[in-house]
Amino acid sequence: MAKKSCDKLTCTAKVLVLVGALNWGLVGVLNFNLVEAILGSWPMLVTLVYALVGLSALYRAWQWYSNK
Repeated sequence: MAKKSCDKLTCTAKVLVLVGALNWGLVGVLNFNLVEAILGSWPMLVTLVYALVGLSALYRAWQWYSNK
């Protein structure tokens, strides 16, 4: 099977969606917020990461919808 490559924006969006999913999984199962644990001393950076994760999810949803 050939490995598909992706452009930088799509690969970045995939990574950020994965980070968001893993973070929510940890919050749900262990009540542990990894993003705040790593970046907690920089609240503006935490907010930026959350915003980028949300925008990445919207971008990936748009890609999924437009490929149907």
